[in-house]
Amino acid sequence: MEIEIGSDKKQKNLEESLYDFTFVGDPQLSPDGSYVVYVKKVINENKEYTSNLVIVNRDTGIEHDWTYASGEKKDHSPRWSPDGKTIAFVSNRSGENQIWLISTDGGEARQLSDLKSGVSAPVWKPDGSSLLVLSKDTNEKEEGRKPLVVTDLRYKADGSGFLDNNYLQVVLIEVTSGEKRIEWLTDAPFNHSSPNWSPDGQSIVYVRDRYEEQGSYMRADIFIQGLNEGSEPDQLNREGGSFSTPNWSPDGKKLSFIGHNFEHKGATLNKIWTVDIAKKEFTCLTEEVDLECSDVLISDMHWGGASPGAMWSQNGDGLYFLASKEGNTGVYFVGEDCTVRQIAGGDRHHYAFHYLPGANEAAVAISDPLNIGDIYTLSFHGDRVNELCLSQSNADVLECLDLSTPEMFTYAGKDGLEIQGWLMKPKDFKEDQEHPLILEIHGGPHMMYGNSFMHEFQLLAAKGYVVLYTNPRGSQGYGQEFVNGCRGDYGGGDYEDLMAGVDNALNKYSFIDEAQLFVTGGSYGGFMTNWIVGKTDRFKAAVTQRSISNWQSFYGVSDIGYFFTKWEVGSDLGENPAKLWHHSPLKYVDQIETPLLILHSENDYRCPIEQGEQLYVALKHRGKETMFVRFPDSDHNLSRSGYPELRVERLKHLGNWFDNYLEGRQ
Repeated sequence: MEIEIGSDKKQKNLEESLYDFTFVGDPQLSPDGSYVVYVKKVINENKEYTSNLVIVNRDTGIEHDWTYASGEKKDHSPRWSPDGKTIAFVSNRSGENQIWLISTDGGEARQLSDLKSGVSAPVWKPDGSSLLVLSKDTNEKEEGRKPLVVTDLRYKADGSGFLDNNYLQVVLIEVTSGEKRIEWLTDAPFNHSSPNWSPDGQSIVYVRDRYEEQGSYMRADIFIQGLNEGSEPDQLNREGGSFSTPNWSPDGKKLSFIGHNFEHKGATLNKIWTVDIAKKEFTCLTEEVDLECSDVLISDMHWGGASPGAMWSQNGDGLYFLASKEGNTGVYFVGEDCTVRQIAGGDRHHYAFHYLPGANEAAVAISDPLNIGDIYTLSFHGDRVNELCLSQSNADVLECLDLSTPEMFTYAGKDGLEIQGWLMKPKDFKEDQEHPLILEIHGGPHMMYGNSFMHEFQLLAAKGYVVLYTNPRGSQGYGQEFVNGCRGDYGGGDYEDLMAGVDNALNKYSFIDEAQLFVTGGSYGGFMTNWIVGKTDRFKAAVTQRSISNWQSFYGVSDIGYFFTKWEVGSDLGENPAKLWHHSPLKYVDQIETPLLILHSENDYRCPIEQGEQLYVALKHRGKETMFVRFPDSDHNLSRSGYPELRVERLKHLGNWFDNYLEGRQ
């Protein structure tokens, strides 16, 4: 890639700017609040991800690369010991991901664990004597070629491939003893997550998923387990729900957690809960607030590490958490009186968060439309928050790019429903000239676009396109009724909201060329792209990514299809297959006249590649203008975390397809 720095700020091969970006996340405050450790991920000369730990002195602002991961090595998930003298982290430097320890005085890291299937999610015991981690109870694999024998409904998962009946278990690893004593604390045939210690170190809490049980789709229960001999796991929740990230109150009498009871299936807002452990009395602190209590803001750039959940305040009178609203994700606080207030926000994306009760401070990672992401600290003083930026991760690279600042607007969708959208003007924008427009449609559908950095959007704007993106009904950030608004009506009100967004932009902005409209989207956005080109020919060209074309086959081939079709489309294959076909873009393939590029990953188990295959063959068989690009060794998350070279290739195909149909292109 060539970059010219000067008054004109030109860049060739903007797609390849990805190789120069730095990604920061998972900030952790030291126990005394003096330092922050975070993870810095880059793409090395071999175009592979590598990551290391960085420590910043808050007083001086001086930072040090505390670990150096050369080649393909990845260090991540740093966690301070209670005395602040040691950092435990996960690294693949010995092959599998294992726990390593490094002194805060410096020196070489030493390996602590050597479990066959690797480890993740380290949590220190309050006295610093041991760690909880997650590891799989690996069975020995038989030699030679063997068939895969499947007996469970859930037998594959996107990002994991075919499941092997080995489950994530909670494991205790001693740190201070001379021996590497390891104790497996769970053995149930379910995956476990979010392990955490009680303040006295006598009990642990964790989440156990129940996906493997018939009808328990996406269910996750909370268990407490004493560490005395003979103690049995005790399930806290009486009803099946989807719960995560339990945290103990300072006095050890309560737990906080995030989740819901599937009132609206997968479209249910996450709430903040507490439970009195002795009485097993549950309280939903955000029941009266129409707020999604998690980060659901989409970006193709950042990553933040594991969500901390709802974290108890200094004196245990409330909880800090991340929540998403109207295109932004910020830090919120809810008191025991159920009063909710925003603590830190703005038109930004808080995508990682760690609260330190002893100092009443937090470390966060923040992105916005013009900044990929940086590390900050927040000091809370009542309703006042002091914010300090500790990193300038991409200042030099961003200085060389022509970035477009989004303009937010609202418009009336179907039935007058207020819809939020953003428009980015192109490079070399001129008010008195007409410019082509690309409509971007997000996935989920229960996610949201907003004020976070989107490399793809900036790339298209730099290539000369107006970029329009909106949050139609079904998106998060606008309350329960809004997010539930597309269920059972895919391609109905949501389609009309999107078309109303295009119409509004054309009426509002005279510089958009109505004859040169384009559309793209991924996952649900890919479904909607397929649906749009089967309903209208107003777009000159389209790109569908990791899409859905046939709900009838999706039911049986997707890792979530057997329940997602019922939850979202409103039926399954055995109940009303005609409804699934009615909402399938493939049904309308004869009406597609728009040139359509199909981008799909070979190992996508969420929206399997046969969805792209069906659409491509149907179009090609009818002599329609189409092309099919298949990405090897990639899953549903190619655009966000796939191999860097393939991410760049995806962006090139995307931009080139639109350029090929752009009138007047030299």
